[in-house]
Amino acid sequence: MWSGFQTAVRLVYPSRCLGCGDMVDSDFGLCGPCWRDTPFVSGTVCEACGTPVMGAPDGFRIECDDCMERPRPWNMGRSALVYEGRARKLVLALKHGDRPEIARPAALWMARAAKPFLRPNLLIAPVPLHWTRLVQRRYNQAALLAQALADETGLSWCPDLLVRTRRTPMLDHKGVDQRFATLTDAITDHRKRRHRMAARDIVLVDDVMTSGATLTACANACLQAGAREVFVITLARACRDR
Repeated sequence: MWSGFQTAVRLVYPSRCLGCGDMVDSDFGLCGPCWRDTPFVSGTVCEACGTPVMGAPDGFRIECDDCMERPRPWNMGRSALVYEGRARKLVLALKHGDRPEIARPAALWMARAAKPFLRPNLLIAPVPLHWTRLVQRRYNQAALLAQALADETGLSWCPDLLVRTRRTPMLDHKGVDQRFATLTDAITDHRKRRHRMAARDIVLVDDVMTSGATLTACANACLQAGAREVFVITLARACRDR
């Protein structure tokens, strides 16, 4: 009976590709051309942020130029996609296009990318939005990704582990130093949730890592609140020189 109901639903609402809208065999998927056009991260990557790097693993920690120039406060980071082309369109659709359904397949991709550091008892937490932006957007895309990642991995998550204490301007056209200065003291732990971080490892989730300023502010807040180690997973990584 249930399979018949599902078939009837698909006849009325056929599955559509998340990228182009063409019909596909299953929900929350990409068609063949969109899958080929989506730049998934593969091969050798930076241990700190997950950006693709040249060369092969040699047994030592590998970091990209960005992470060597500005050491990260977190232990390890990964990204599922390179922030360009089809991946950029998917991220923007999730962030500004009212497409929350993208979070479900994105979480699967992120779980695969984060496999090197995923283990039991990790606590997943999203990068927070200031409440005024949350009212404007109606949802926090990082929280959607964090919840979907928790569902995918079976790990616990806390939607309000961190809070933004003040509204910061958009960072899109700011330089790296400006981005870090803007985020100084802008993010802290939620005092009523601090006990959940004590001597525990935290996984921070965001849609895109560019300079790493926002994730740095979040990681520092976690460590200052008593977290043992912090890890980072983003849906996409903005890469230089591509």
